[in-house]
Amino acid sequence: MTAFVALLRAVNVGGTGKLPMATLKSLCEDCGFADVATYIASGNVVFTARKSEAAVQKALVAALAGYAGKPVGVLVRTAAEMAAVLARNPFAEAPPNRVVAIFLDAPPPADGLARASHVKDERLALGTREIYVHYGDGMADSRLKIPAAAAGTARNINTVARLAQMAAALDGR
Repeated sequence: MTAFVALLRAVNVGGTGKLPMATLKSLCEDCGFADVATYIASGNVVFTARKSEAAVQKALVAALAGYAGKPVGVLVRTAAEMAAVLARNPFAEAPPNRVVAIFLDAPPPADGLARASHVKDERLALGTREIYVHYGDGMADSRLKIPAAAAGTARNINTVARLAQMAAALDGR
């Protein structure tokens, strides 16, 4: 069994895309995933499965579309990949609540940061299938736009660390 982390895009944010975490847990169990646990009400779930990452993503996307009646973006990482995202944080010296990893389905384009706009005091860096952003003054007043991250979903480093820890506890079961 492989431990996975699934990150849903635009769930329980700003009053849109409401999905109770108990329902997400149930949908994951219906997909055949085991050891399912959610983390905070923003579309984070860890579980084990005997499927590949692509098969896990496909099954969860289908289940969520059936529930929501529309596509829901899902980004999936193994426990090892999630730990690597945390370890590769290029802004480790910054407060973890001011650094996000924007998870993507594919590697970001090499020029992905060059097309960012409204950069004020933010620092950006490319990852493997992530874009890291340090919001110096915080996210609240940022106008940062990163076209390469449009289909991604962001989690702050505190959340990444907790999800990595939860997935590591399941890895190898």
